[in-house]
Amino acid sequence: MITRREAALRLDVTLEMARRHGLPSRMSESEFAELDQNPPVWLAQSRANRTGKRPVWVHLQCVICGFSEDARPKKWWPEFTYLSCSHHPADELPAASRGLARSEVDGIGSRFVGIVDLPPAVTPAPSPPE
Repeated sequence: MITRREAALRLDVTLEMARRHGLPSRMSESEFAELDQNPPVWLAQSRANRTGKRPVWVHLQCVICGFSEDARPKKWWPEFTYLSCSHHPADELPAASRGLARSEVDGIGSRFVGIVDLPPAVTPAPSPPE
């Protein structure tokens, strides 16, 4: 059995869309396969409307301990050099490459800090909206 969240991840739709269109809270693998292979109109339309510019879900993984989760990306997220759990000290990360300045972005997923290494002339990563 897979959960509605797992089905949404695998179908690459939002959890809200899955709920709104009546996906059950749990479904069997065969039910999921049928849904994926013979999509209802709303799912077919969702797939047709994708531009590929921004993913619906991203996989986040700590480079230090390997903890991972899937999350909806935010528009303000820059491209991260590394992700680490917020409880890891910065000295556990690989050093920034020579000539690059490092900045940290808090509030990524449920517990991550995003690390961005950029040339010093580039503006640091934006902070999350409050």
